[in-house]
Amino acid sequence: MASLNKVLLIGNLGSDPEVRTLPSGGKVATFNIATTESYKNKDGEKVENTEWHRIELWEGLAGIAEQYLKKGDSVYIEGRIRTEKYTDANEVEKFSFKIRGNSMQMLSRPNRDGENRNSASYAGANQAANAMVPNQVADVDDLPF
Repeated sequence: MASLNKVLLIGNLGSDPEVRTLPSGGKVATFNIATTESYKNKDGEKVENTEWHRIELWEGLAGIAEQYLKKGDSVYIEGRIRTEKYTDANEVEKFSFKIRGNSMQMLSRPNRDGENRNSASYAGANQAANAMVPNQVADVDDLPF
């Protein structure tokens, strides 16, 4: 049986991306995004629940994140859940979860708070971020149903 590990998130960055350059010369960007859901409880009061998600972007997407993403920006991330197991200082095994993004769409406006972000290059970066993931279905006419 086939399986699927896919995550779609829209949220706001909690801080500027941290970018590391690997010995190979490649880049990895990591940052947290917050997603908030709201509902009314039994007393009719609005309740908000915020979840934080650790995002990891590699290579070209890392470069785009480094150049264009800032704290507070809204972003769409598509990726998969990655689990890491580690042992803490007390020799207790623990797990951490992160999202390895393979597609990104910047949703914030390119020029906010007086920042000088060129709209054309910002839009081009969004197109480049989307083009980095190969289209999984090249031609709908070739589908078996």
